[in-house]
Amino acid sequence: MFENILVCLDGSELAEQILPYANEQAKKFESKVILIQAISSPSSVISGTGPVTGPALQDQIKAEDDKATKYLSLIASKLQSEGIAVEYATVRGAAGHAIVEYAHENEVGLIAIATHGHSGIRRAILGSVADYVIRESHLPMLVIKPQ
Repeated sequence: MFENILVCLDGSELAEQILPYANEQAKKFESKVILIQAISSPSSVISGTGPVTGPALQDQIKAEDDKATKYLSLIASKLQSEGIAVEYATVRGAAGHAIVEYAHENEVGLIAIATHGHSGIRRAILGSVADYVIRESHLPMLVIKPQ
């Protein structure tokens, strides 16, 4: 039923709580799991000495990409040891938009995501990646509120 399951991670233990649920669906439907992490695209990075631009900014971006790729690779190895077909990708941009765009471009059948459970004014100010993905993807969703 779901050939590809997109599992959204942000590097946190809270986000990783979606993994057992996504794994169960992948095993049940013999699906491939695609792990994804969105990385914001800074126009400049602020360090203790001021804004970082040019080559230093490119180095910072590469370091972020390398860290995310290493993280996703580690999770992918664990899933592969359980017999699950896995791919992983990092994407640049606002998390919700990048996830939805990736899902549509890669024929994802199910998006699995943990919501951090913001509500009220905090949600209005901070926004919610899960809420955005639910509203904009028009795809089946597996959403949990982590403990």
